Amino acid sequence: MPSSPTRTASWRWPLAWAATVLLAVLGVLASMHQSSRSQLQHDAEHLALHHAELVIEATPDLQDLLAGQARPAALASLRQLRRVGDVFRFKLFRSDGVQLLVSDDLDRPDAEVLRPARRASLPHEVLRGEPLVELHESDGRGDRPLHYSQAFVPVKTEGRVLGAVEVHVDQTERHASVQAALWQNTLAVALGLSALAGLGLAQLRSRQRAERRAEDRVHYLARHDALSGALNRSSFGEALAQAVQRRGLGGGDFAVLCLDLDHFKDVNDSLGHAAGDEVLRQATQRLRDVLRNGDTVARLGGDEFAVLQQGVEGAEAVRRTAQRILDALSKPYRVGGQHAGQTSVSCGVSVGAAIFGADAGSLEELLHKADLALYRAKAAGRGGFSFYDAQLDRELQDRRELVRDLRQAVQEDRLHLHYQPQYGGDGHTLTGYEALLRWTHPTRGELPPAQFIPLAEENGLIDTIGAWVLRRACVEAAHWPAPLSVSINLSPAQFRGEQLVHHVTRALAQSGLAPQRLELEITETLLMRNTEQVVRMLRTLSALGVRIAMDDFGTGCSSLAYLWRFPFDKLKIDKAFTQALADDPKVNLIVRAVISLAHSLEIRVNAEGVETPGQLRMLQKHGCDEFQGYLLGHPVAPATLQHNAATTQAPARPGPSDHTLAHLPTMPATLADTLQID
Repeated sequence: MPSSPTRTASWRWPLAWAATVLLAVLGVLASMHQSSRSQLQHDAEHLALHHAELVIEATPDLQDLLAGQARPAALASLRQLRRVGDVFRFKLFRSDGVQLLVSDDLDRPDAEVLRPARRASLPHEVLRGEPLVELHESDGRGDRPLHYSQAFVPVKTEGRVLGAVEVHVDQTERHASVQAALWQNTLAVALGLSALAGLGLAQLRSRQRAERRAEDRVHYLARHDALSGALNRSSFGEALAQAVQRRGLGGGDFAVLCLDLDHFKDVNDSLGHAAGDEVLRQATQRLRDVLRNGDTVARLGGDEFAVLQQGVEGAEAVRRTAQRILDALSKPYRVGGQHAGQTSVSCGVSVGAAIFGADAGSLEELLHKADLALYRAKAAGRGGFSFYDAQLDRELQDRRELVRDLRQAVQEDRLHLHYQPQYGGDGHTLTGYEALLRWTHPTRGELPPAQFIPLAEENGLIDTIGAWVLRRACVEAAHWPAPLSVSINLSPAQFRGEQLVHHVTRALAQSGLAPQRLELEITETLLMRNTEQVVRMLRTLSALGVRIAMDDFGTGCSSLAYLWRFPFDKLKIDKAFTQALADDPKVNLIVRAVISLAHSLEIRVNAEGVETPGQLRMLQKHGCDEFQGYLLGHPVAPATLQHNAATTQAPARPGPSDHTLAHLPTMPATLADTLQID
């Protein structure tokens, strides 16, 4: 893997920093060296000028001396000034450059002191009356020190240069002192810069480590699920591709196990997403604990996991792994705080598996078949394990085709309504109809609602279909003689949002149907889910004047609390009870008790599935208020309704005329219109 730009450049920073520090130290050294030379120059100039002034001021008849006349008093003064401080030699020159005297000769007799030497060229600065100082170094041999300075000071009178005094100053000790100070300061600066460099490098390394950690984190998150730490879908695909390569090199077979946590949504709904996240983390850790080295766990999304099992020697090895997973993930989870705030949550798991080579020859097919196996395990009651089954594959393929055809039927307005009559307690008085949705498939023929309504609920079509049924049934019922009513079944899926009340209100307003002529049927299953929201919506519908009926009463987890929390207008006894009346005395007692209870609560009772005169008589004997079934009438198309034996009770609010219906601009005529509007 190529190095990232950050890591490639990380080694350049220390080098750049070290180079910067080195250049800074060299710069300081150069600056301090220049400063030391300036200091030596200044000291030499000061000493030389001072000594030259002493020579000039302390020597009487200096002009005569320069003229070549050596007086004893002048030479005596010069002898006293021969070695003062660091001055180790001085010379006298005439203005023409002839050397007249050297301090080294002052120990000789007076007559031998003045010995004009050869002419030398005095510096131009001296001839102009300006002093000049030069720094020198020697090899230390002879009479010259290692470090000395040479100064020329003009001797002037009345602005005229008569000659010059050349002063030699020993600066060896001064130079050593300055150099020592220079190195001390340089060392201090170097240590300071090194400390700063060390601090900078430490900060740089810390930043680089932070950048590496951040980069590693980004790389980790690119391959792993942030919540659980398991591989994500993309990296799981890479692991599968590597497994295929290993198998091609003799690495053995492998299997994919797909997992879903059972009832995980209930955890989120009841305890919140934080508890759900904790369950997912614990489930991931449990999976790691039961898998072998080399096996891989991935979270594909939500509560869906997948396991890559390597080195599979047969179906039994996969079955054993699945059983370990079932045992581990079926144990209760502890979520919440560490002490009193903890809650125990039960959340089982369903597992489906497929083996590469045995069940599938490609990764796409392998994942598909493992997912089908998971679907089979869930369909069998959850909490179990299943291998891929070809028959299930065919069934699901058929199911997908049916969903596709249903979508097309909705778009092309190929659904329609039939109506089954409902009669009063005498068995002759027509009270209304129940609207029943029908679909004539182009190749499968007439399909019962139980076959395609669940598909509509699972694939997001039920709201569109339900809104269309409400509108169409209300429009057609508005043409019936009042007070004939229309009864419409509602799917629990229609209560998930807040649109149901809007759809009902709109259907009534656009059709002109009186609200009391509309009856909405719900099942007990609906009341078991999110009861507060359902009851609130039912109360809103009831306040509109719409009647509410509980359908299939007694077939689910019937609870008297439902009858207590919401005042239903009608209970519908399921046809299973009606058809068992004559064969089972216990069913007879249950039906009689239900009717008696409903009447005590002022609730009407409808008995479905009446198919024989005997069933009708027994229900009439128990006081049942309403009947429907094949004995009294089959569901038929609206065009064939005759309204025979219709009730003669006072009509409710009349429906709209044909002219009014023709001019309802917002009324969708087809399911396709409903799709566009809703």
